[in-house]
Order: sequence, then structure tokens, then C-alpha cells
Amino acid sequence: MKNIKNVFLLLTALLTFTNTAIAGVEEDVSQLQKSWEKVKYQSPTTQHEKGFESLMKDADKFAEQNPNRAEILIWQGIIESSYAGAKGGLGALGHVKNAKKTLEKALEINPNALDGSAYTSLGSLYYQVPSWPIGFGDDKKASEFLKKGLSINPDGIDPNFFYGDFLFRNSDFAGAEKSLRKALSAPARPGRQVADDGRRQEINQILGKIAEKRK
Repeated sequence: MKNIKNVFLLLTALLTFTNTAIAGVEEDVSQLQKSWEKVKYQSPTTQHEKGFESLMKDADKFAEQNPNRAEILIWQGIIESSYAGAKGGLGALGHVKNAKKTLEKALEINPNALDGSAYTSLGSLYYQVPSWPIGFGDDKKASEFLKKGLSINPDGIDPNFFYGDFLFRNSDFAGAEKSLRKALSAPARPGRQVADDGRRQEINQILGKIAEKRK
């Protein structure tokens, strides 16, 4: 009986530790996403580079503490790619490549994490980064990754937005409008109002450009 009791106590301790660890990861993810939203949608564009650079330090710290949690790695990749976008120029390419590697690692760990966000984020990199010999941009790969993200989260605002933006940049205005309007009708994400509102503004900007193209 004593041995059974010891095993029970050990299992209870392990479960408590696991639940605490999971809660800690969720808190870290929430902190990163809310901080990213604040920089992206609630601060002046002129402050984005410094804001994302500062946030990268938190993301790197959390990733070091949780190297095998895809959710943390996804946000680490998103934040570093956002920093690269704000920084611009050839100096940003190294950060974009780092973000790509981080997102690829997240896919290896759990491709379904955060509703397939690693696929969508990688797809967005592939169509926004210059192609070889400057970068790794590739529209074929972009389409492949974006569609995989959509297959996991077909009604989500982000996968539909990025696929719509990709189609717009490739002059498929009808396809772009269809995806963007689906993104607008996406269900609200709990606790993500800032991101949802900001994304809808971006969607409406592209829809306005589509309307201009048709005049």
C-alpha cells in the first residue's frame, strides 16, 4: 500500500507540474500576442521597429525556456518577421531567414498549433520576401503554405486575409475579393479584438484598392 501511495503522490505531483507548465506557456503566448497587437495596431508606424525589437527579447526568452512548444515558436517567428518588415532593407533579410527557420521548427513540432498559424505565417513570408538571389521568395511555395493554413482554419480571419492579399498582389482581384470578404465575416476571436479590428482595417484597404483597379 505504501508503494501505491507513493506512486499516486508522484503522479499527482507530475500532473500538477504539467498543468502549471501548460498554464505558463498559455500566459507567455497571451503576453506575446497582446504586446504584438499593441505595437502593430496601437502605436505609430515610426515606433514599430523599436517596439518589435524590444518584443523580440521577450520572445527569445520564452522560446529558450520552452524550446519544444510550437505556440511560442510561432510567435517568436511572427515577431521577428514583423521586426524585419518594420526595419526594411537588406539588413532585414537575416531576420526574415531566422523567422523562417523558427516557423519551420514549429511545424515540425506541431503543424496544427494555433490553428495552423505556422503555415500561414510561412506562406506570407514566401510571397513578401524577394526571390533568389536576394531572398527566398517563392509564389508557388507561398500558395502551398497558405492553402495548408486555410485547410486547418478555413474560416479564420488571418488565413483568409493573407491568401486574399497574396491573390491581390498577383492580380487575381476576383479571388482576392472573395477571400478578403470571407475574412471580414470571420468569427471574432476571444481576447483578440485589437488584432481583429486592425486586420479588418487592412482588409478594407485592399478592398478599396481592388475597387480602384476596376474603375
